[in-house]
Amino acid sequence: MNAQFAINRRHFLRGTAGSLCTGLLGLHPRLSLAAALNDGHVLAPKPSHHPARAKQLLFVFLTGGFSHLDTFDPKPKLQAGHGKPITAFGLRPDEAKALPMLASPFQFTARGKSGLPVSDLFPLLGDLADDLCVIRSMHTDIVEHFQATLAMHTGSSTIPLPSIGAWLSYGLGTLNPNLPPYVVLAEHLPYAGAQVWDSNFLPPYHQGVRLVPGDDPIPNLKPLARSVRLQELERILLRDANEAHATIRAEDLKLRARMSSFDTAEGMMREAPEALDLSRESDETRQAYGVRPGDQKSFGWQCLTARRLLERGVRVVELIDTGSHDNWDAHGDMASHRPKAQRVDRPLAALLRDLKQRGLLEQTAVAICTEFGRTPWTDGVNGKGRNHYARAFTSLLAGAGVKGGMAYGETDDYGAAIVRDPVHVHDYHATLLHLLGLDHLNLTYRYAGRDFRLTDVAGRVLHPILS
Repeated sequence: MNAQFAINRRHFLRGTAGSLCTGLLGLHPRLSLAAALNDGHVLAPKPSHHPARAKQLLFVFLTGGFSHLDTFDPKPKLQAGHGKPITAFGLRPDEAKALPMLASPFQFTARGKSGLPVSDLFPLLGDLADDLCVIRSMHTDIVEHFQATLAMHTGSSTIPLPSIGAWLSYGLGTLNPNLPPYVVLAEHLPYAGAQVWDSNFLPPYHQGVRLVPGDDPIPNLKPLARSVRLQELERILLRDANEAHATIRAEDLKLRARMSSFDTAEGMMREAPEALDLSRESDETRQAYGVRPGDQKSFGWQCLTARRLLERGVRVVELIDTGSHDNWDAHGDMASHRPKAQRVDRPLAALLRDLKQRGLLEQTAVAICTEFGRTPWTDGVNGKGRNHYARAFTSLLAGAGVKGGMAYGETDDYGAAIVRDPVHVHDYHATLLHLLGLDHLNLTYRYAGRDFRLTDVAGRVLHPILS
């Protein structure tokens, strides 16, 4: 290569860090150029398989299994048949028996110009009905929280595999080398714990980075005060030593991951404090999200932080509303959905509005999902709650490349069986990858003698919902 065109990686990274001050548009081509010329940053942007509709993904996971019958899939016959017996299915096939139908305690109304039905659990999100695609025919394989949560994140309900965020990092790289390509905001650990954002057999630098809402979301983020010149010399010395060590151990991906983590950590020390500083937002914006002075923990704080991370080029941002307890798992009383919905409705609506007003929704695919649905019946004569249900549930899509104001798929009169356009979790994932320019059939990684995919050996893109 002609020496005058060579790019020193250290000089390149230093220069691109400065270019962030003038926006991310100039950063992407510089990262791509460095990757092409010098096998640059391990997370440098990669070309997509086809023109992408979205550059980034916002993945919202509502833990515990919210009820499709009480949110986005109204069933008048279920209301009329309240208390009457219906053939029910338990957690296992041998538990089939007659159980009483349970009417929804919530009211549905047609929202927006599209007339999309949304229950009164989501009054503010319902205002954005014309931006939402409601998929009413989702189904998954296992009806237990741990496995179903794992499936919604990794495509596998039995064996932990790389998460969708890790796959996107692997397939597309980062838009900002100073922040992780995949960030998860989770106040509490969900079912399956950190496995839901793990990279598994993918190179470890694709693993999600968890931010824990609170006073110190990223421990040890603030550097100790010291000579900048000395710090730079030490960094160069460490980098050169690491490069020499890694060169003769090219097969050890963990070495490269560790080196990459040092670079990302240094970049985060420069950029993350500003990204997490919501005092820079206007009072009007913070109020729209429901963020009060001093708040560093609420779901509103998490949603506003998610917007700021997307704004700064994080490829995948995930919001997990709560953990493996005190969630949407409403066995005892469907009224428990009310406080869960109140906690997320305003922030989610504000986030979608904010992304739209800033032009970010045009480049961001939005998924709002859960692990499974809930039964049309209750477990006892006087029961008020619903059990787990994997045969039919609802998830949402919005944003770049998605038709808004529509419902896709259909369940029967009681919400017990899918009667039109079934959508497996693999199909949901295939569609998200497609929106970001990736063919789920070709996004593979060879491990243990096999080419693995997020969608395993299944999956289809939901073309009717694409704009």
